Amino acid sequence: MTTSSLLLSRQLLIGEQLKRATHKTPNKEAFIFEDKRLTYQEIDDRATHIAGWLQSQGIKHDDKVAFIFKNGLHFIEVFFGVSLSGAVGVPINFRLAPAEMEYIINNSDSKMLIIDKEYTDAISSIRKRIPKVKSIVVAGNREKNSNFINYDSIFETNVAYQPCEQLSDNDPGMIVYTSGTTGRPKGAVLTHKNLVINRILLMWETRSPLYTKQLIVPPMFHVAAMANVIKNCLLNGTAVIHRDFNPEHILETIEKEKINSMMLVPAMWNFLLQVPNLEKYDLTSMTECTAGAAICPLELKKKIMKTFKNASYHEAFGQTETSPSATSLNHEDALRKTSSVGKPIINLEVRVVDDKMNDVAVGEVGEIVYRGPTVMKEYYNNPEATEEAFSGGWFHSGDLVTYDEEGFIYIVDRKKDMIISGGENIYPAEIEEVLYTHPSILECAVIGVPDADWGESVKAMIVLKPEQSLSEQEVISYCTEHLASYKKPKIVEFIDELPRNASGKVLKQVLRKQAGEKVNE
Repeated sequence: MTTSSLLLSRQLLIGEQLKRATHKTPNKEAFIFEDKRLTYQEIDDRATHIAGWLQSQGIKHDDKVAFIFKNGLHFIEVFFGVSLSGAVGVPINFRLAPAEMEYIINNSDSKMLIIDKEYTDAISSIRKRIPKVKSIVVAGNREKNSNFINYDSIFETNVAYQPCEQLSDNDPGMIVYTSGTTGRPKGAVLTHKNLVINRILLMWETRSPLYTKQLIVPPMFHVAAMANVIKNCLLNGTAVIHRDFNPEHILETIEKEKINSMMLVPAMWNFLLQVPNLEKYDLTSMTECTAGAAICPLELKKKIMKTFKNASYHEAFGQTETSPSATSLNHEDALRKTSSVGKPIINLEVRVVDDKMNDVAVGEVGEIVYRGPTVMKEYYNNPEATEEAFSGGWFHSGDLVTYDEEGFIYIVDRKKDMIISGGENIYPAEIEEVLYTHPSILECAVIGVPDADWGESVKAMIVLKPEQSLSEQEVISYCTEHLASYKKPKIVEFIDELPRNASGKVLKQVLRKQAGEKVNE
């Protein structure tokens, strides 16, 4: 099947983007991973088969299907297959600890779970605590196991796919969980329209040409990389996928595959440009370099432009709830507005407001709020957080910014003390919640400190209970037992007391200043 129904063709649906690309260029290479090169027709056939199989297993419109994959063709097939079936995808960060996965699976009401084989032990350890999951599919595992369904066996089953006629582009397409400051992640409900429109608008901003050949390296459970999967179909392009981040492999791939476009977080760009003998690689095919997920330092921007001489530089800023891009800084402004994240993307309404929703003046600090077709529908199963986020009829980002006379946005402080390390969003409260469970810890505060390689590192400030002792490594090991590895502190400092204001609130800005002074000593 190369096209779906007349009704669905009128909707901006994730699955329809694959169908339309297949209809236009069925024999064009769509996705390349390692030694496999699949055309649009081949990916379409496999995704449609998965959709039919899900329907045969009782998965209906609006049912939730969670999946845990590293980058690869399995992610692509399931991403489109779930969408075509009429279900809602729940991509889960593979770096999470089993208990964190458990929360997301249960909170999202997922009825089925599809995973890479390397996560079978993690899921087995929580199997009895995810009762809503009726079946688990494992990819890459050839061994027979009565507890799991073999992914390959899906394609040995005869199925009859039926387009989900009641599906609307205002329906949830994906629920992407973003860590909250309360220590519990929130599921941002992104509609089909949210995700498709966001890529269309950003393609307009960057003037991305048809048939672009892109390299996808960041984890695809992140909405930015996920959105580039959709972009590939919109451009009838070819996406080469890397399972992990390997700087030399990236350069080799650019040269071998004649890559045109790539998005990396600044920390990745930094490592890439430190590869020895960088000049020996032929990088002339690159026409678009994009940085996102964190602020890109000026010197790094200059080095990217110098290394990729034929490429325009682009910077995107946003968050999961905006699907994700909200502002765009284009090549011609990158060195003119060096500390800006650009202007709002087309069709997204933006204001900078004070606590009473009054617009602030040029140069004054306020919260950036959004309204438009790329803003999420809600937080899943969390009406209180949804109501708070949309207070006053606008989505409140929590980011404090200023803007200049030309409308360029400048970030002042990130959302609720969020730490960005290597492009990963890390929320201090989540780590603090774990630290407070340690019997020897009286008080703690977690901050981000500058890191030349990763942008920021996690630092924990610990106040011990009387007559108690802990080492730095003991604190780090304790966090590793309860959190994903990338969230654990890299630095631990033991102090006598935490600085507080008159109302008892911890003054994290004081801690950050003290940490910066120690680095400069």
